[in-house]
Amino acid sequence: MKERKTKARRSTADPAGGRRADGSREAGKSAARARTRASGNGKAGAPEAQRVVRPRGRESKAARRARTEEIIRRLRAEYPDARCSLTYRDPYELLVATILSAQCTDERVNQVTPALFARYPDPESLASAKQEELESLIHSTGFYRNKAKSLLGMAGAVVDRHGGRIPDNMEDLVRLPGVGRKTANVVLGNAFGKDEGIVVDTHVTRLSNRLGLTREKDAVRIEQDLVALVPRKDWTDIAHLFIDHGRAVCRAPTPRCEVCVLADICPSSRV
Repeated sequence: MKERKTKARRSTADPAGGRRADGSREAGKSAARARTRASGNGKAGAPEAQRVVRPRGRESKAARRARTEEIIRRLRAEYPDARCSLTYRDPYELLVATILSAQCTDERVNQVTPALFARYPDPESLASAKQEELESLIHSTGFYRNKAKSLLGMAGAVVDRHGGRIPDNMEDLVRLPGVGRKTANVVLGNAFGKDEGIVVDTHVTRLSNRLGLTREKDAVRIEQDLVALVPRKDWTDIAHLFIDHGRAVCRAPTPRCEVCVLADICPSSRV
């Protein structure tokens, strides 16, 4: 699921190389130290057990959990409005929008769904739609034939198996055509308020690896590693926080470490 662009904080550093114009990293290091002091880490006399530091070498599970919670705390302060960027009013609309968001920006999906939901406001009406008409409405989201097929299959299954109501559990959701675990996690966490898992998209994959929370590349294995570290109450929100931070700072291919609030506790930091 691609995400819309978010405005990053200003920096006098070169975002491509992580160096200032004079070729020095000292300003970036000073900024990282200042953020450390502001966050309460590195204070003189602070108990060692409460100090969260950048891992060097092998990191214990307890230390990684503590660092994960500190990561979440700092990102919440940095992105207090982090949330799902798809526009929806109910579980049905979020499920449809999430299916459409595959290989497409949320911004584009939000442009398409008003007309789509005006024409097909519920699973019953969508299940009776004609493939060609549906394709014309969602054409600009890309892969429109496969997406139309998934939407029709999903809506038909919801009507036949669940009386027209979107199921609120993982087992039933992933049995719907076109719905995988990632899509189910989006719907459960945001439409139903149920923390059943963690959404793993390209941003979450990139940040969780750079932050040393996993070494996996497979989405299922990344999710397994993260749920062992992240408090359950944060399972839904951590994806939004990582997505916002990934768009603004921890970009691919070059992160902007010189302005990152996690620089002093990130093993991949360049400052």
